[in-house]
Amino acid sequence: MCAARTILLVTCHPEKRSLNGALAAHARATLERLGHVVTESDLYAMRWKAVVDAADFPDESAGARLHPGPASRRATAAGTLTADVAAEQAKILAADALIFQFPLWWFGLPAMLKGWFDRVFSNGFAYGLTDPATGRGLRYGAGRLAGKRALLSVTTGGLAPAFSARGVSGDLEDLLFPVTHGMLFYPGMAVLPTFAVYGANRLPDDAFAAACTAYAARLAGLFTDAPIPYRTQNGGDYDDDLCLKPGLGGGAAGLALHRRVA
Repeated sequence: MCAARTILLVTCHPEKRSLNGALAAHARATLERLGHVVTESDLYAMRWKAVVDAADFPDESAGARLHPGPASRRATAAGTLTADVAAEQAKILAADALIFQFPLWWFGLPAMLKGWFDRVFSNGFAYGLTDPATGRGLRYGAGRLAGKRALLSVTTGGLAPAFSARGVSGDLEDLLFPVTHGMLFYPGMAVLPTFAVYGANRLPDDAFAAACTAYAARLAGLFTDAPIPYRTQNGGDYDDDLCLKPGLGGGAAGLALHRRVA
């Protein structure tokens, strides 16, 4: 048994009897067996409201033009975010790690999960923060969520070769860069390499058993495995325009430039 931690499991699939549902149940059972406390946000069961609109900011002047960013910041500062958003933020702050279980739909997040990020990661909570000593933005490796870990558990109908560096669908970690780097590392979390189950629409029983074994091993290493070595914004690798400094990158190209090499 390891030291008990709290893990928030965010799931997004319309069918509990799906592969995603089975993996979520397996994650919960495995983490609890390891001695952790698991909280869950099942977005479909919650009938999560996915769109940002004026209803999210009831204290804004009626009929006034809505500017979502500033309105979000005012509501965050005043403690007037809607109850559903405030409850999710409390779960995040109480968690030592976040796990997201979802299917890859059209090369990205299901709309409901994207909407969870849009509403819950509010201005002044997950972004819009600065270091009072330097005035520099607290993002990309720094921020309110620094010290927490995050893991994506993803299913896709395509097979693994199609999601490789030379695959027609593109490297999976590159496809998920807007999530791992832009939504999770941005507010400070250490993000682990993605756990993926391929060929989800036709997965035989033995492959499912193997996936569960592999997933259990990843969950056991949730707090010890090395995260993706993203470069921090304020670690000296970027110039004042937030561009990687000349000479860095070791011959890498594209999104790989933003990962440190040994």
